Amino acid sequence: MLAVGLTTTVASLPLLTAPTALAAACTVLRRSIREDRPVGVGEYVAEFRAHGLRRVLLVGVAVFAAVTLVLLDLALAGAGLPVARPMSWALTALAAAGLVVALRAAADPEVARGWVPALNRALTRSVTDPAGCALIATAVGLCVAFLWMLLLLALLLPGPLAFAVTAVEARGERAQGDADTGD
Repeated sequence: MLAVGLTTTVASLPLLTAPTALAAACTVLRRSIREDRPVGVGEYVAEFRAHGLRRVLLVGVAVFAAVTLVLLDLALAGAGLPVARPMSWALTALAAAGLVVALRAAADPEVARGWVPALNRALTRSVTDPAGCALIATAVGLCVAFLWMLLLLALLLPGPLAFAVTAVEARGERAQGDADTGD
């Protein structure tokens, strides 16, 4: 998991590739869990390449634009507008919900085929599994706390975050499988 974290960090350095790097990490970790074997860097690179350069850049630009928009809105909310405080709280809650849905989309098994369908499925899973959303939000909060405590952990944190999101999604898949079989 830590090797996946380091590899994901390196793959995320151009910033526009961060969503795809996390998606590749979730995919190789899911495969590792199912097949009970370690993950190799070559497997990670192959999964990253499966997304295609065009999709990687489009998703990265969309995420970068969304983050920029949220930061600009928060800056405007702090500029002394009459309803600034409630707007900044609402915007922060909306951004956190969007982050959880985006992380769930990154952990989707079919994300390499397209992000829009993965986002739709992630939104559906988020609505039907609020406990999973709370778990993912907690994982993000812990990563932020660890980063605040020791900045050097930034190199390793994508691995545990990808593992947490993958585990939450695997929990949902297992619960769905049990419901389908009547267990």
